[in-house]
Amino acid sequence: MHLRVGYVREHFSSPLLQFSEKDAGQTFTLVECPSGTGQLISRLTNNEIDIAIALTDPLISGIANGSKAYKLVGSFVSTPLNWAVITGAKSEFNSIQDLKGTTLGISRNGSGSQTMAYVMALQQGWPTDDLKFQINNDIRGLLNSVNDGSTSAFMWEWFTTKPFVDAGEARFIGSVPTPWPSWLIAAHPERASSVAITAFLAVLTEYVRAFDSEESREKLNVPFIEAKFGYPKEDITAWLKTVRYPASCLEIPTKVILDTLGVLEKAGVVKHPEGGFNIDLFVNKEVVKLT
Repeated sequence: MHLRVGYVREHFSSPLLQFSEKDAGQTFTLVECPSGTGQLISRLTNNEIDIAIALTDPLISGIANGSKAYKLVGSFVSTPLNWAVITGAKSEFNSIQDLKGTTLGISRNGSGSQTMAYVMALQQGWPTDDLKFQINNDIRGLLNSVNDGSTSAFMWEWFTTKPFVDAGEARFIGSVPTPWPSWLIAAHPERASSVAITAFLAVLTEYVRAFDSEESREKLNVPFIEAKFGYPKEDITAWLKTVRYPASCLEIPTKVILDTLGVLEKAGVVKHPEGGFNIDLFVNKEVVKLT
């Protein structure tokens, strides 16, 4: 079975890109989703992709809130994601505290940029039920919105937005790391066979382990990311010090799901059901092992 794999073209996806170059379209095709996890979930729902490598929190909140379009099948990045809080180059906002009561930019409803806005509000002690959002689709739309004043700020991964800050298009006014490992893998529960998904993830694990090895970190990763994304070497080196990948893409720690649900519930993103969450409903056990 030929798989359609949705992903976001960021430095985190480097092991996937290396796998894709070697596979050359034999077993899977990459489908780029520049708007992020909200777009990935939408494409899973609309039968445009079979597998999504996406952010942990929107994937888990989507299932908790009733989505049947996918189940979790694996892990991709085991360290937190550092979300930058970004405002316009000449805006009036200079700190996270200044954003209370303002309109925040997000890429889509249900996206990581929206989920993390709730987490930021929770950390600041703001009411989460009166947050105001404007949908701006992608990084370019978000940057435009903070510079034309229609939004106060938006949240996006630090190193992905740093080139725009370095170019003077925007400013960092803070950051909010995720309280959970940052990337998981999801798949439609019926469209793709468990055998095909398992085979894909088994090989992806080999590329993840190779990328995560000390040898690759010292010799191969920096030139690969520099060639693919054009980031300065010092930024790539700094990012590599912060990121780790799982030993197996075919395992998810149960604690990751439970802890993420706990934070999302406090932030008001999900509601605790009577009797509690049934973790088995979140995963495809024919593929992934809960540890």
